[in-house]
Amino acid sequence: MPPGDLPIRTRLGLLASRGAGGLSAALGRGRGSVIGGSIANRVDPRTLERLAAGRTTAIVSATNGKSTTTTLLAAAMRTVGPVAHNDGGSNMASGLITALDADRRAPFAILEADELYLGPIARATHPRVMTLMNIARDYLERGVRYKRLVRHWRETFGRIDWPCTIVANADDPLVVWSLRPVMRDGDRGIDPIELVWVAGGHRWAGDGLVCRDDLVALERVGDDWWCIVCGQRRPSPTWRLESGVVHGPEVQQALELGMPGDVNEVNALFALVTAVQLGVDPATAAAAFRGVVDVDGRYGRRSLDGRAVRLLLSKNPASWQETVAVIEASDEPLIFDITARGDLNARDTSFVWEAPLERLAGRRVIATGVRAHDIALRLEVAGLDVTAIADPYAAIRACPPGPVTVATNYPAFLELRDGLAREAS
Repeated sequence: MPPGDLPIRTRLGLLASRGAGGLSAALGRGRGSVIGGSIANRVDPRTLERLAAGRTTAIVSATNGKSTTTTLLAAAMRTVGPVAHNDGGSNMASGLITALDADRRAPFAILEADELYLGPIARATHPRVMTLMNIARDYLERGVRYKRLVRHWRETFGRIDWPCTIVANADDPLVVWSLRPVMRDGDRGIDPIELVWVAGGHRWAGDGLVCRDDLVALERVGDDWWCIVCGQRRPSPTWRLESGVVHGPEVQQALELGMPGDVNEVNALFALVTAVQLGVDPATAAAAFRGVVDVDGRYGRRSLDGRAVRLLLSKNPASWQETVAVIEASDEPLIFDITARGDLNARDTSFVWEAPLERLAGRRVIATGVRAHDIALRLEVAGLDVTAIADPYAAIRACPPGPVTVATNYPAFLELRDGLAREAS
């Protein structure tokens, strides 16, 4: 909706939003996107709907990988026109309002949506494409329960009454189960929904072992899976990734990424498939991906006294698996920075015992952060040679000049990302 067409109530809310957001950022209380969008939404609860009207919108949602996939997709879409994108990690309605308000005239909106808020966000924005990558449990401090999540997704898709293409991971039984109400003949969508199935992998299968309808273990042979009771099975994917090449209907496109790890190739697979649904040439999309080397502080390098620091973020069992895989492919000095503070659940560090750290046995590492000794114990049990240095900056400086990798949990990542930015300024 053009700026001049917004109702006066909406415009007043957005004016207050910008003021509050700017003040919050100036006081160092964050980037201001959340508080600003929250104020606008209080003044006019239809603000997100009004700002999304008239745009071609795509939503990406998942437990893991949505920020990276959305960033790659936004880069691809910028090859055909201006894009509004919530690239600061604020993926609920308030953050989306701020992102859409920042570029009112952009014809495309590429939005990362928190998986537990997908329903209201989708109903407000009426996306042309929704991309669903995976569902897995998060740790207790975030309060996310995958059973509640899959029910929410299932209800969301059952209420879609506008033309929508859903790009979905055929390998994740929880994603497939959430789409069952809108599936016909196994693989096709029911009007007005079109389903596009992607072989996106399912490395963390711990939460998708059982059929959600019949509560019996799924049978698995190779990539295929099925339920012996109800007959639900893996849909036939039309898109897949083989040796860094995306294969789809009349498409064979090699990926050359600026970020490490197999997981980012999978993220790029979903981004490319989504871009194609929105009319972008696959080669053009892949070329745009090469310029993405950092996602809100992840993967890109930050300098500290001659050390080029790369931050890796892990927030649940699935992402710890991917972090360890990236670490295995590199021999640069390695630091684990774990911070856990706040309420009782936020102080729980038991999640480090689910990380597959035994795959790093024999490596010399440094443990740091508020809970340095917790992670140090876990690393020692896994067979690593550990030194504990409580201060993260001292830990980085203890490494020789050159590249350094720091594996973090979410609180530690935010503190170190922002701290390194201040050191560089």
